[in-house]
Amino acid sequence: MKAVVQRVLSAKLKVDGKTVSEIGKGLVVFLGVGKGDGIKDGDYFIKKLPALRIFEDENEKINRSVLDEKGEILLVSQFTLFADTSHGNRPSFLDAENPEKADELYKYVGAGLEKTVPVKYGVFGADMKIEQINDGPFTVVMESR
Repeated sequence: MKAVVQRVLSAKLKVDGKTVSEIGKGLVVFLGVGKGDGIKDGDYFIKKLPALRIFEDENEKINRSVLDEKGEILLVSQFTLFADTSHGNRPSFLDAENPEKADELYKYVGAGLEKTVPVKYGVFGADMKIEQINDGPFTVVMESR
């Protein structure tokens, strides 16, 4: 699994012009599931994301987590994180997991995160429009392997 994690002041996700999910201060997590990913990969993100210290403390040190900030996570499935651009100009997505298994693991990660932090969701497979106010900006790329 791969994730792009962005620290935000707020984010809003729309499908067909309707707001589906909205968060205040927290993290927008774009989560990609690759072929061969499983529960162990999901568990990595369930453990790491809530504890990831990417928020500033009172001394302006990057020392606080989304839990410390009482923030939220907007979790968005994104198979395009497994794009292979090494040949030609059109990305190949052969390394992305099939939609059924990817959706299952995406939901698994979300359910695990919900045990410690409020989670809002994107719509798996939908054409989503996301408005976000990045904080910093501060972006981290994570991989479970």
